[in-house]
Order: sequence, then structure tokens, then C-alpha cells
Amino acid sequence: MAKKTVRDLDVAGKRVLVRVDFNVPLNKESGRVSDDTRIRAALPTIDYLIQQKSKVILVSHLGRPKGKVDEKYKMDPVAVRLSELLNRPVQKVDEAVGEVPRSAVEQMQGGDVLLLENVRFYPEEEKNDENFARMLAELAEIYVNDAFGTAHRAHASTEGVAEFLPAVAGFLMEKELDMLGRLLANPESPFAAIIGGAKVSDKIAVLSNLIEKVDILIIGGGMANTFLKSQGYDMGKSLLEVDKLEMARNLMKKAKNRGIQLLLPVDVVAAPGAAPNAEPATVPVDKIPPDFMALDIGPETLGRFAAALKNARTVFWNGPMGVFEMKPFAGGTEAIARELSQVKGITVVGGGDSVAAVKQAGVADQISHISTGGGAALEFLEGRELPGVVALLDK
Repeated sequence: MAKKTVRDLDVAGKRVLVRVDFNVPLNKESGRVSDDTRIRAALPTIDYLIQQKSKVILVSHLGRPKGKVDEKYKMDPVAVRLSELLNRPVQKVDEAVGEVPRSAVEQMQGGDVLLLENVRFYPEEEKNDENFARMLAELAEIYVNDAFGTAHRAHASTEGVAEFLPAVAGFLMEKELDMLGRLLANPESPFAAIIGGAKVSDKIAVLSNLIEKVDILIIGGGMANTFLKSQGYDMGKSLLEVDKLEMARNLMKKAKNRGIQLLLPVDVVAAPGAAPNAEPATVPVDKIPPDFMALDIGPETLGRFAAALKNARTVFWNGPMGVFEMKPFAGGTEAIARELSQVKGITVVGGGDSVAAVKQAGVADQISHISTGGGAALEFLEGRELPGVVALLDK
């Protein structure tokens, strides 16, 4: 699915509307941006447009203001951080459409950067309202989508605008499509997928699609409890999905029929509850006490997972191995992050918790690609078409 990029159009001196994903966390006390990863990810596209003397008009959402103006989700702190990173002024306006941004755009010089107000302050955005999309489009001559994280949403600023302007991908969008596309189209073997997180139900579609592509499937986190229960293990008080036991059995059968190496935990770090001050015990999966719950993978499991990854040439990881926000149960997830940094092939990490883990473990710079889109990456790997991508011009 090759899409035209910002390189394929003449953007010199043009008004360019760029959909970015600046949905970043803000510090509650200072109000400043506390993690600028997503802003940094968009810099190559913004820098390129500045060099081309384009008039760069940025649009993004922040938080979930539900179609109403909410002071705590205004884009001002984002403009401040972006200005620091670009080392040049970034003008921010208090509206996304209408006379205020139109007048600001008219006064722009080539190379100027303007940030519109939070596009989700308008209920029309999430409804993909045609008139609202037209008003956004009227600000510019070209549309660039560099927000892979919202490409699975058919909103006015991600899909609607593309009806009215030549629409192409930014460099971040291009990289995401290239790296994730490689996993589906031509991954180098052995291809391993590590899937974790709380629920099987959240990952059924991606598991079903990846099982047709991978050589090794590693399952950890809360979802592993459902698979273990489906094999007859007593999981104590562990969180699991009783209504997904048959689904788990079917996936395991499918893996066996395809000759896939499917790995589940053989020991777990368990405790009576998920608490920062819990006193955990490491137990085999067939000896979990009835009043305990599995909250992380154990050392023997980690050894088996690591051995399976040793010769992998392609690895995709989504979802933690346990309740990694709490220190007693963070070991497995952080260890997997370190193992990933040793892989001698392509490594792709997607999903907020897994991304946080590779940063926490200090190995983010040793991962081939860290996806900025959790939900979008999963939907892409499920084999679904993303509205924000489909709307772009084909090469």
C-alpha cells in the first residue's frame, strides 16, 4: 500500500495543513509537556516543510474534551514545547476554524509555523462533519497526515480533509507504514510476536492474523491466564476471561497445526493482590495458591522466552508481561525489553505500556522502530484498512 509522501508534491511556499499527533501528557503541577516523544516524532516533517518555506499549519487533538472547550486540554503548552524543539517561534491560535485562524494564516511568511486549537473542542471533528472538514481545508493548499496514532479514526482532520485537498503522508506516517507493512508482507524468518496485556478480547483479531505469519508466538500478561485456564490450570484469583477459553483453545490448536512454537508462562510471580507493597511469591503455574493471582512472568518463563528470541530475525512486541506499573511485578516486562535490544534483526514495539517499558529499561535507542500508534498499529496488524491512510493519494 504505497502512498505518496510530502516529497512527491511541490510544497515550496505553499500553505500546508499537517495533521500531527500531539496528544501528549501534561504535568499536573506545572502544566508543561511531561513527555514530548510524539512532538519529536513529527519534527522531520515539520523541519522539511520549514526548509521548503511552506506555511506550516498544524492541527492535533489533546485528551478527550468530548466536543467542548476544556481549559486543561488547550494546546498552549504544546506550542511552547514545539517552539523550544524547533528553536523558532510557534504561533498558536485559540480556534481551529473560522476567521481567527484564517486571518493568522494570511499573515504567515514562508517557513512560519502555526498551531491550531485542539480540534476535538469541536463535536464536528469526531463526527467527520463534511462542512467542518471543508473549513479546515480552506486554510491550506495541501494536506499532510503525519498522525499515524489517529489514522484508524475516520475524523474530519484525519479523513474528511483529504476530500478537499491533495493528501499525502508525512515522514512519520511513511515510516510507520513501511515498518509495520514489512511485518505483514515480508518479515524475515524466524518471525516472533510477543503479545501481552490484560485481555485476550482486545487482541483476538491481531492474534488471528499474526498466527498466519509468525514462527514463534509468545503470550504473557493477564491474557496468558486465560490460555493457561483453557488448558486446565487452576489460576487462583487471577484475572481471566472465562468466555474466551474456547477461543484460546482454538488459537492454540491453529498454532499447533501450523507448526508454530507457542510459548506460555511456566511459572509466575503471584501475590494476594496487585499492590505496590505486595510480597510476591514465584510459583509454577500448576501451584498457584487459591487466594493468589498471577501478576508477572517468573524467571523460568523468562529464560524460555529469551531462548526463543535468540535467533529471531523479526520481532513485534505489544503488551506488558504483568502489572508493570508496580515495582514488584515490573521485572518480566523490563527483562523482555532488554532481551529485545539484543535481537540481531528488526524489532518493532507498539502500545503505550511496551513503549514505556523499553524507555524504562533504557533500551529505546536499540529498538528498530517504536510505533507511535497503539490502537492504529494493532488495527493495521489485524489486516484492517485505516481510514486516515486510505484517504491519502496512492503512489
